[in-house]
Amino acid sequence: MAMSAKERKLSRLGSGKGPSGARGGGQQRTPPAGSRRRLFAAFFAFLCAGAVLLGGAHVIGASFRPVLLTAWPSATLNAVSSERGAQQAGSGGAVLPSVQVRHAVALPDHVLLILRDDGSLLLASRQFECLYSVANSTQLRQLPLSVASLPGGPNLVHCPAGPAGAAVSLSLSEWPPVVPLEWDRLAYTALIDSRDNSTVVFAKGMNLRPGRLGVPSRYECVFGRDLSKPKFVVTSPVVSAAQETFRCVTPARIRRYLRMTSDDYGASNCGDKPMLVSVRTKGRGSSTLPSIAHPEPLPRYNRHRRNRHRQRKAHSMCVCTMLRNQARFLREWIMYHSHVGVQRWFIYDNNSDDDIEQVLNTMDPARYNVTRYLWPWMKSQEAGFAHCALRARESCEWVGFIDIDEFLHFPGNQTLQAVLRNYSSRPQIGELRTSCHSFGPSGRTKIPRKGVTTGYTCRLAAPERHKSIVRPDALNPSLINVVHHFHLKEGIKYANIGQGVMLINHYKYQVWEVFKDKFSGRVATYVADWQDEENVGSRDRAPGLGTKPVEPEDWPSRFCEVYDTGLKDFVHKEFTDPQTGNLPW
Repeated sequence: MAMSAKERKLSRLGSGKGPSGARGGGQQRTPPAGSRRRLFAAFFAFLCAGAVLLGGAHVIGASFRPVLLTAWPSATLNAVSSERGAQQAGSGGAVLPSVQVRHAVALPDHVLLILRDDGSLLLASRQFECLYSVANSTQLRQLPLSVASLPGGPNLVHCPAGPAGAAVSLSLSEWPPVVPLEWDRLAYTALIDSRDNSTVVFAKGMNLRPGRLGVPSRYECVFGRDLSKPKFVVTSPVVSAAQETFRCVTPARIRRYLRMTSDDYGASNCGDKPMLVSVRTKGRGSSTLPSIAHPEPLPRYNRHRRNRHRQRKAHSMCVCTMLRNQARFLREWIMYHSHVGVQRWFIYDNNSDDDIEQVLNTMDPARYNVTRYLWPWMKSQEAGFAHCALRARESCEWVGFIDIDEFLHFPGNQTLQAVLRNYSSRPQIGELRTSCHSFGPSGRTKIPRKGVTTGYTCRLAAPERHKSIVRPDALNPSLINVVHHFHLKEGIKYANIGQGVMLINHYKYQVWEVFKDKFSGRVATYVADWQDEENVGSRDRAPGLGTKPVEPEDWPSRFCEVYDTGLKDFVHKEFTDPQTGNLPW
């Protein structure tokens, strides 16, 4: 039977040989009924190979290093080595997965391993080891510090810092070890924005100034599977550059490739090397940042949402936050804000190891719409907020950017929804600025058992700065943000909310046990850690504390100028169980 034109084309693109040893010819016999399944499998392989080659032959044509994968039934896997057999015996006979370390990044105090996403969750950290390979030395082994994984997301393994220059792997991996990249010179994540056919790349190492636009013509984006081979990459112009955020045009060839590899089979079945994107300086001495950034699509843009009043978004109010080791305060923060009108939470987990997952699992997902996102990048709060603004844009009318120790408070009779309705009908307003009152330890020396909202009642008299609630549709495409507020599109303005209507109680200076943890590192990119001898007079520091994490004798009585029980009284009224007198958190 003569082949169709499409079949002949796929046959030419396929790499397999026919029974006679020749590559697919112009004629083919109709297979017998008993070989239909084999024919279907071969046809699927041709389709997959064709999708990759047609969509990205000019982009990703670099030759690949072949990887030998073991087709292991459960009994065979654990016989690969005596080490694997010992691991099986130590885990009660369970079959341990074989994993591939896709990327390794050297952070200041440990090594982050990002595993290939195979849809499975990694086992507990005690069941495997981090392996360090150093030239002319024996292999070193250490237990991992922690493991973080989410269904449908990447598996992250935090290993102790190894010897300089050591490649890193895991005892569960059959792949070669990976040499870590440096965390402060790296394109680390990217999003595809279908609204304007752009790619937003988050990258460290270009040293752009805080709060100011860079010159986009100095940079370009590069796409490909192997960015070290200029012949096999596609470049595109950068249209905005600010802080750690670069927005560039997504080439049509890349859009076509990503569409074809985002089906049910995915790129992982069509090739082991995924698409990467990075940022390159232009001109003499140009250089490309090392990259682990795989472009991820944002939720599909709804082009038919013309009439805002007839077709509103799913949520009127969402919140984005970035946290590290704040699990013990999370229930109170979420439950309180749910009561006052927040409908969805985006939590960017910055390397927590305090069982945050267990806390979230105790909260009813039907009532609390919480999305936890693993964000392991150091000193990157501004980039994380820009990333979150993009992810929340299609489902949230307004998004608040507040910390886990900050609580919206309404001293008068207004509600959050009433405030938002008042401004939702005014499209020229894109940001609501809310004053923050900073509370002190209020005489306490131990963490209050009933929560921060009822435990701290003394604050500074004057508000410190402000935080913001923004319309994600109104943000400047550069996504510049400083101290929790964004630059807006031209012609869009902000509104200051009166303190009698809405403000934020910021429980900034809590008991020393809590406050001292802030010395371990700040998440904001352009704010110095308190222990650094830099910008000592900044308002971001604790006044009079200096740069040493040593508790002052009078710490419990500091930052106390005005007694304020407004939020405490509201919480007792709205949340106290009349039978037990307990609060729900």
